[in-house]
Amino acid sequence: MARSVCAAVLGLAVAVCCTATLATATEWTVGDAKGWSFGVAGWENGKAFKAGDVLDFKYDAQMHNVVQVDQAGYDACAAGAGSKTFSSGDDKIALAAGRSFFICSFPGHCAAGMKIAVAAK
Repeated sequence: MARSVCAAVLGLAVAVCCTATLATATEWTVGDAKGWSFGVAGWENGKAFKAGDVLDFKYDAQMHNVVQVDQAGYDACAAGAGSKTFSSGDDKIALAAGRSFFICSFPGHCAAGMKIAVAAK
């Protein structure tokens, strides 16, 4: 009996911790009302992102995509091997701690400001 009570209390404690973590995550619409579009670079400045927060990229899937790249890919506006491409038009991407880099890989779009670099704590 005591073991089952301890297991139940432990399970409840884990559930409360997980719920508290999920409740504190913020969903950010990249580019706000403008969405994932030209000139969005800099949108991320001044925002306090946390690991677990979700970036919501809203865009016309016929015109754009979202590619998660490393810093070299971000700097060069180029998707390299291992880059992950999203193309639904409403991509929700959870942030890990550290820096994350995103570009649009359609020709000329990244150079026209369709890129962001996000730092999450």
